[in-house]
Amino acid sequence: MRILRSRSFRASVSDSNYHLKVGFRRFATSCRAVVLPRFGGPEVLELRPNVNVPDLKPHEVLVRTRAVSINPLDTRMRSGYGRSIFEPLLPLILGRDISGEVAAVGDSVRGLSVGQEVFGALHPTAVRGTYADYAILSDEELAPKPASVTHVEASVIPFAALTAWRALKSTARIAEGQRVLVVGGGGAVGLAAIQISVAKGCHVTTTCGKQSIDRVLAAGAEQAVDYTAEDIEFVIKGKFDAVLDTIGGPETERISINFLKRGGHYMTLQGEAASLTDRYGIAFGLPVATAVLLKKQNQYRCSHGIEYWWTYMRADSEGLFEIRKLCEARKLNIPVEKTFPITQVIEAHEAKEKKQIHGKVVLKFD
Repeated sequence: MRILRSRSFRASVSDSNYHLKVGFRRFATSCRAVVLPRFGGPEVLELRPNVNVPDLKPHEVLVRTRAVSINPLDTRMRSGYGRSIFEPLLPLILGRDISGEVAAVGDSVRGLSVGQEVFGALHPTAVRGTYADYAILSDEELAPKPASVTHVEASVIPFAALTAWRALKSTARIAEGQRVLVVGGGGAVGLAAIQISVAKGCHVTTTCGKQSIDRVLAAGAEQAVDYTAEDIEFVIKGKFDAVLDTIGGPETERISINFLKRGGHYMTLQGEAASLTDRYGIAFGLPVATAVLLKKQNQYRCSHGIEYWWTYMRADSEGLFEIRKLCEARKLNIPVEKTFPITQVIEAHEAKEKKQIHGKVVLKFD
């Protein structure tokens, strides 16, 4: 197992066969991990003591996990979302966000070093996630952790912020002075979107529940509308250059698109690719999803003169670097509501499932 660039390091396997010793450092060849053996409720999650840690590929990094956040994607995957993709690969490890230290690097990794504190996020379709003592990510999925935040605070940022970044900076290419509407600004992606837009010099309006009004205004939104108490079509005035819809649904989509200027961008997190693939299988579902997206794009270009997108998180080393700078400048922050030790992962998922905790939940590692 080649995990360090330098050929001067000596490697030998310990008697227990659970660790690989490389130049007087010990790295796990097996570790604790939360495994999903089948789809279902929180009770199906299993914390196993000795899950194999694969060999590193040239551009991969082994990270000693200190904290991971629970994302909506984690609970949806556990319940069967993306079944057509993930079921043949069970058991798998959940988790996308991570904050920790570099334990080892592949032969081609140049920008990170052993012992360095890092944060990052895996792609949504990754099979070996971050709910493990040791996680493997590509060097493009990691960046040095902002020194101004703890591992717990850092762990909630990458996946949500990169999702917002892709929509606003890569797709809509927002510019200073533009108007941005964030539908569902109270969640992690929504909060990140507000702060990224404000940092770019945009004017932000958002919708959210009553409990989030103060939080989104503090994040920089100029107008916050409680969608449970007000008619957003009546209260929100004017047109927008970009709309990021974190809620989805036909009615929200209709309202959002009517707020756009011609040439504006509508981006929704609730694309239909996974649901259509689950319904029809990969072979037929992916072409159907592509056809549905193209139909909607053509429809809205003709009827409203706007661009329509399904948006997802993807690895973006430049974006993560800029997100890190925003965190260091204290222009990007996602609050943590509660932490659990990794040994209480079932309780943590139950709390999110029952909506007992509305904010971000973090799993801490010893």
